[in-house]
Amino acid sequence: MAEGGGEFERRWQAKLARGIEAAADERVLASVMAGGADLSAQSPPERIAAWTRAALDRLVQSVGEARAGEILTSCACSYPPADLRRIRERYRQTGDVDAARRKLQDNFEILLRRTLRLPEEAIAEVVRRGWGPAGVRGGRRIVATKIPKSETLADYLDEADPARRRTLYCHCPRVRAAAAGGTKLPAIYCYCGAGYYRKIWEAILERPVKVELLESVLQGGDECRVAINLPEGTDSAPAAGPGEDKSFSGMGGGR
Repeated sequence: MAEGGGEFERRWQAKLARGIEAAADERVLASVMAGGADLSAQSPPERIAAWTRAALDRLVQSVGEARAGEILTSCACSYPPADLRRIRERYRQTGDVDAARRKLQDNFEILLRRTLRLPEEAIAEVVRRGWGPAGVRGGRRIVATKIPKSETLADYLDEADPARRRTLYCHCPRVRAAAAGGTKLPAIYCYCGAGYYRKIWEAILERPVKVELLESVLQGGDECRVAINLPEGTDSAPAAGPGEDKSFSGMGGGR
């Protein structure tokens, strides 16, 4: 793997270890992480994929599938913290989940225009498909559909072959490395990606949030979709003094 891939590997393993420490004992931690420290930027993709598959198998055997999924959400990448603080303040002021969602959508469309510099027709297609972190709300449930990886988005939109489209879709360096080496990671791995949305909504609501993986390209799906199950009372913002930045907890927060 390239140096950047090696750095990603180190960060991901560190987050996995912290998640296990928070949810299980040292025996489980040592068992799951065994051999991971031997991986480096020079490790072949197939070796990293094989270790990941074996480590996740050990994790599921040790704590069960549901708890393993919870732990994996702590490995997710994070939404920009400064933007989340502004969205959290919007929610505190309004007590309105949809006001927070609209702000997420506004930020997303700014990203598409100013950072990715997509043409308006491509932006319209992304919005039409419902891609992006804001998701679609129904009651206390938000279903978010991940946008394809930005570097390959244009190719994805033009690609007709379903298998090739799935390859272009995925954001994760580990999944792409596994595919290149002919190894398929277990479906539970995608709870790492689901954790991205958990972190967003735990930061906004300042309450624990549950996420559910509905579909992923790793499972053979056409898209990656995650359900965010909002806790009761989320249409009323938590009390907080002016300028107060309350901390929040939960498996997805701050990892």
